[in-house]
Amino acid sequence: MSDAIDHPLSRPRENRYRLTTSDGVGIDALLLSGSRPRATAVVLANGFTGSYRNPGSRAVAEALLPVGDVMTFDFRGHHGSGGLSTVGNAEIHDVEAVVSHLRELDYDSVSVVGFSMGAAVAIRHAAIYGGVDAVVSVSGPSRWYYRGTRRMRLLHLGIEASAGRFFLRNFRKVRVIDRQWDPRPAEPREVAGEISPVPLLVVHGDADTYFPVSHATEIYDAAREPRDLWIVPGMGHAERAVGPELAARIGDWIVEKTAASGD
Repeated sequence: MSDAIDHPLSRPRENRYRLTTSDGVGIDALLLSGSRPRATAVVLANGFTGSYRNPGSRAVAEALLPVGDVMTFDFRGHHGSGGLSTVGNAEIHDVEAVVSHLRELDYDSVSVVGFSMGAAVAIRHAAIYGGVDAVVSVSGPSRWYYRGTRRMRLLHLGIEASAGRFFLRNFRKVRVIDRQWDPRPAEPREVAGEISPVPLLVVHGDADTYFPVSHATEIYDAAREPRDLWIVPGMGHAERAVGPELAARIGDWIVEKTAASGD
């Protein structure tokens, strides 16, 4: 995997893909790549209402390009993808469609970096599907139905009330399912231990206004080695809170932890 860090890219090529999940949902994906073939790919899984079109997501994707090619995508029910958002349940099929496609493109190493809802999905995907070389959870929840902060109370209002879903559909381009989970999917803290021996990095800010640091420590405590925990002073929530230095540090961690699989 030494090719990952020697050739930073300033103007990556862009290729759009329309992928189909195992349950028949169309996923709008974008691959940022260099001018020569590379063996390493990174998947970015956005938070709820996020999109690969958002400046914050794009900035993180470009910051990780020295590691390898980067595929970003919109979860089901979001923007250009089909279906309805299940807010972290069926979205594991979306990640699997992206990871599988990258394997079909002959990438030897595929890592997943998830943010908020995408972090929960990345953990659950790695525990249930496997097939990845490293997992990074940024600002992720450890458990479902958390309402301990004002922002999470507002979020639950948005996804549970018809008026909230109307707002999300018309003003955020996010279509949310109108029924509760049945059955409840396993929580990230319940399955984090199943990721091993794939390395897991848990990143969380101590200024996160959605989920307190306890969510990160619960995931880390539930995981098995190899695992790392970074509590970042002053960091807020998810993609917008990840600056160039932190993104580069995450990239260095991916290179270090996956180097053996790329030899």
